[in-house]
Amino acid sequence: METGSETAAPTAAESSAGGVRAGALLVLAAGVLWGTSGTSQALAPAGVSPWSLGALRLLVGGAALMLLAFMRGGLGTGRWPFRATFLAGAFVASYQLSFFTAVSRTGVAVGTLVAIGSSPVLAGVLGLVFRKERPGRAWGVATLLAIAGCGLLVGGGGAIAVDVVGIMLALGAGLSYACYTMSIKVLLPGRSSEAVMAVVFSLGALLLSPLLFVSNLKWLAQPSGMAVVVYLGVVVTALSYWLFARGLRSVPVASAVTLSLAEPLVAALLGILFLGERLTPLALCGIPLLFAGLAVLAASMSGKGR
Repeated sequence: METGSETAAPTAAESSAGGVRAGALLVLAAGVLWGTSGTSQALAPAGVSPWSLGALRLLVGGAALMLLAFMRGGLGTGRWPFRATFLAGAFVASYQLSFFTAVSRTGVAVGTLVAIGSSPVLAGVLGLVFRKERPGRAWGVATLLAIAGCGLLVGGGGAIAVDVVGIMLALGAGLSYACYTMSIKVLLPGRSSEAVMAVVFSLGALLLSPLLFVSNLKWLAQPSGMAVVVYLGVVVTALSYWLFARGLRSVPVASAVTLSLAEPLVAALLGILFLGERLTPLALCGIPLLFAGLAVLAASMSGKGR
């Protein structure tokens, strides 16, 4: 029986835009979860080595992702490109080492802000050079606003200490992040998100595993130590990177990394609220700039497919 009204099928452009919007939300959700990693490290027992923590995070996260991959169909039957797969695992491993060491030297807020704040520009350049992805005007405006916000948060940081070596390590983490995002983008076509992340993070864990044999792991016997490792591995690694990989299917590399600037925003707020890290009024002005940058990019992506 006719009802007198029909719902038109979505056009290809509308479907594409909807996919981009959904992908952007998944990347944002991943960024929010990542923003809790520095605070989690700070709440770990005293004497925890940032390198061993990074290795354990990958070990637990890789195992959780591998379990999820086999529950959802396995790793596929096709060949994995050796270069892209190895590079993705290596960059994931180098990110853990540089990021956690940077945070231990220069604090949660500054370490996270510099690491992730530097990555959009690096990702934009890498995406253009290697994937011919042109970020676009909206990405440029959003990235400038977000980096300006990061600059105010870092430069106006009141009682926050800035360690030069820590800043350099954070920049190295930003480069590693941009590189493994691009490598993962190469691996996704024809493979499930679970399979890609399981292989990449298991490889990263394998590369860092020698560190566990030379580290003091007695702190794992404490409930708080085990809780931090499980949270970092299952939530901040397995869940967040599964969301990120799913979002990355429809979102360009540069845009995905800019959307990930939700991470330093969350990290800064958690550092202020729970760790006693204080920011001056000038530094606090960086927060609305970061919000503005994310809003500009989100608005541009909701209007059309990229």
